[in-house]
Amino acid sequence: MKVFLISHTQDPEAVVAAAINQCYSASGGAELKEKISPDKRERLINIVMNGGHLSTIEHASFTFAVEGVSRALTHQLVRHRVASFSQQSQRYVKFKDGKFDFVTPPKIAAHKDLKEKFETKMQELGEFYEEMLEAKVPAEDARAILPNATATKIVFTMNARSLLNFFEHRLCVRAQAEIREMATKMLELVEPVAPNIFKFAGPTCATQKICWEGDLSCGKWKAIEGGELRSRNPKS
Repeated sequence: MKVFLISHTQDPEAVVAAAINQCYSASGGAELKEKISPDKRERLINIVMNGGHLSTIEHASFTFAVEGVSRALTHQLVRHRVASFSQQSQRYVKFKDGKFDFVTPPKIAAHKDLKEKFETKMQELGEFYEEMLEAKVPAEDARAILPNATATKIVFTMNARSLLNFFEHRLCVRAQAEIREMATKMLELVEPVAPNIFKFAGPTCATQKICWEGDLSCGKWKAIEGGELRSRNPKS
């Protein structure tokens, strides 16, 4: 897996601070951006983050390029809103010689026999895929045989508010291992760029001292002072 931060709003925290200040000032946003000191910037961001007034941080956006992840991961990723996605097409990008890259889940890789069978199945699927292409079946139809494990590449953009929501769900230990690994790498990339925003990133047990997983909780909240266990789907 490779994760790159290929673009982001220039000086994102200054832009966010200007947006926050604009709500309470008669001056224009461009003027405000130049006048806000680093200390005031941090103070303004802390106010809106702690108060839950997050519309202002939507003015900062971040674009990632990710390679070597599975289609299973991107099926989860595209559920997140608001975001923009551009994924490698299986209609137009054909795999050559019946060989395609794939991602082996850690719990399968940990079993030698299962790992060997998994890799054999991937090879068989690749060979059948190539057989269909040779029979002039269009790639858009031949791809029907390709599994969720097929490796892919994707570029996506999220604003800071959507990113915090993404991190809340995908840094939780109950998240699937592959997307949790990607979320960890993403956070490592954005933290230096906007530290006052992304110091609030993490699962709710860390950011709110509340685990919302109910009966499915990993139990980590028990080790947090003042931690609580709740459920968004209480039993009727």
